[in-house]
Amino acid sequence: MARKQARAAGGRWLPWLGLALLPLAVPPAAAPGGCPSPCYCVATPELVQCRYERLQELPFALLPSGLEELDLRNNSLQQLAAAELRSLEAPGLRGLRVSLGANPLRCDCALRPLLVWLRSSATRVLDARSLRCSGPPPLRGTVLLRLRPEGLGCGTSEGGEAGRLETASYVFFGIVLALIGIVFLMVLYLNRRGIKRWLHNLREACRDQMEGYHYRYEQDADPRCASTAGTPGL
Repeated sequence: MARKQARAAGGRWLPWLGLALLPLAVPPAAAPGGCPSPCYCVATPELVQCRYERLQELPFALLPSGLEELDLRNNSLQQLAAAELRSLEAPGLRGLRVSLGANPLRCDCALRPLLVWLRSSATRVLDARSLRCSGPPPLRGTVLLRLRPEGLGCGTSEGGEAGRLETASYVFFGIVLALIGIVFLMVLYLNRRGIKRWLHNLREACRDQMEGYHYRYEQDADPRCASTAGTPGL
């Protein structure tokens, strides 16, 4: 009798146990359009989680329709390229919200596209105000939104095209000045005798001029000349 009662009680619990195990047997529904391979997707709300995947760039293909949130926290993103940011501006993704916290964002020239986009679309980045620089050392720990895009140097070491052109211009200008200086020194050397003669003549002319001024000063200061000039009829 006891065995029959236990069997009957177990039969009553089997349907509930099956319902409890059903979510474990069915994989989570993928967001519309498929899910990027390194990420985890759920459909309600349409969310793509790519946390702790050591991503260095955005997933190869996003879900172009119905996607509401993209979680990229705790990865290896140092910046987002301009092409990646343009993909976030696709017609089906303009309402997409992004999380970028806990990524080693490096605040150099390569970060400029992300910083420009962030300053114009801060409301779309859920943790925009907490994003900080991981390098270089002078900017480590600085809040991204306190930086200005033009403050990120784009020299040759960062691969900036404008920086390379500016450096090339300075180098060319320096070479031209050096050539002008060399030509000037050669002209001076080849005409050293003529220049020496010209300097001698200039010094003599200046001396004659000064002697003329001195003679006239002495004449004007002579009291005899002053008394003769003051006596009428003489």
